[in-house]
Amino acid sequence: MTKKEASFHTGEKTVSLPIMEGTIGPSVADIRKLYGDTGMFTYDPGFTSTASCESKITYIDGDEGVLLYRGYPIDQLAEHGDFLETCYLLLYGELPTATQKADFDYRITRHTMVHEQMARFFQGFRRDAHPMAVMVASVGALSAFYHDSTNIADPVERMVASTRMIAKLPTLAAMAYKYSIGQPFVYPKNDLDYTSNFLRMCFAVPCEEYKVNPVMSRALDRFFMLHADHEQNASTSTVRLAGSSGANPFACVAAGIASLWGPAHGGANEAVLKMLAEIGTPDRIPIYIAKAKDKNDPFRLMGFGHRVYKNYDPRAKIMQRTTREVLAELGVKDDLLDVAIELERIALHDEYFIEKKLYPNIDFYSGITLKAMGLPTTMFTVLFAVARTVGWIAQWKEMIEDPGSKIGRPRQLYTGEKQRDYLPMSKR
Repeated sequence: MTKKEASFHTGEKTVSLPIMEGTIGPSVADIRKLYGDTGMFTYDPGFTSTASCESKITYIDGDEGVLLYRGYPIDQLAEHGDFLETCYLLLYGELPTATQKADFDYRITRHTMVHEQMARFFQGFRRDAHPMAVMVASVGALSAFYHDSTNIADPVERMVASTRMIAKLPTLAAMAYKYSIGQPFVYPKNDLDYTSNFLRMCFAVPCEEYKVNPVMSRALDRFFMLHADHEQNASTSTVRLAGSSGANPFACVAAGIASLWGPAHGGANEAVLKMLAEIGTPDRIPIYIAKAKDKNDPFRLMGFGHRVYKNYDPRAKIMQRTTREVLAELGVKDDLLDVAIELERIALHDEYFIEKKLYPNIDFYSGITLKAMGLPTTMFTVLFAVARTVGWIAQWKEMIEDPGSKIGRPRQLYTGEKQRDYLPMSKR
């Protein structure tokens, strides 16, 4: 078979670049030897045209609206599976057998408690601290409490660290929430499933029994599944870059949480609710639709369209159904939810939005769902972090186990001053 190559011309010199083909998706030109052969770098701000790694975990086709975890369509997993099954799939590459699933669930459940000293650690934060600030600090601090699982060269320790983070992130997230509202921490219970446990830790109080609503638990489980991984996005790339130096996995995930905190990444669903609050009531929607269509108006409809998906976000269809299930179960009457439902109806039938493929994305529906469940907007990105932890860990693990992996070292196009001679202060 003829090996495919691309040619790169620079002046009078031509170099051949091997072309690498994936299972599906675009091929890539291997430019690893480009600098050595030509003395030149490529220039790609945001790395939007650069494959930074080889991965077998997640595949996205934004034009067709496809998202695959290890080859499985996200809608099939969300319809028939659960979050911990998805975690197993992302970590190990295959769906678990019944025995493997039971063992994995058992191990995750038995690791949900955090070291008791962590409770005192929380007391160092201000009560009004943003929960994401607390998460960055507390997840990074896990390496100080669980230093017996920080040796990245040991596969057993990697497995233990992975289990611990998937198990303990919901506990830390619930603690961050409880601390922010001045309520006592609630310990996890081993007889509850992953999302039921999390809801109880968030909403239970010592003075009365808390019964988990199965519709809410299933909705949150789907939310976690839909956010579990999304290929080489900003936070995942951050985790990989931090991990490439040999940093411990707890520090790498803390770095991912910090990256996710940015409003351009994990804060999109919070931005949706702010937009709905600005619109205020359903009768004002036509005004804002007109503003969105006006190129000279700075207003933008948040939660519509997606940087990656140029078709309907496959996760949005599932989240849309989940949102309706939650609203029907709770019978919630809320002005913002009324605005959201009417805005969705108009946008799905407006030729302008249809032509530009500005469909509601997952952030539009997830923000509505989490608000209806009683979670404050400050917790939205925290829940995103809980869900994405397994994706970060799977990507980190894949990178560590790749013998060809190297420490990240992006290059630059330097546009500063050329070399200058230093003048002592007396001569300036």
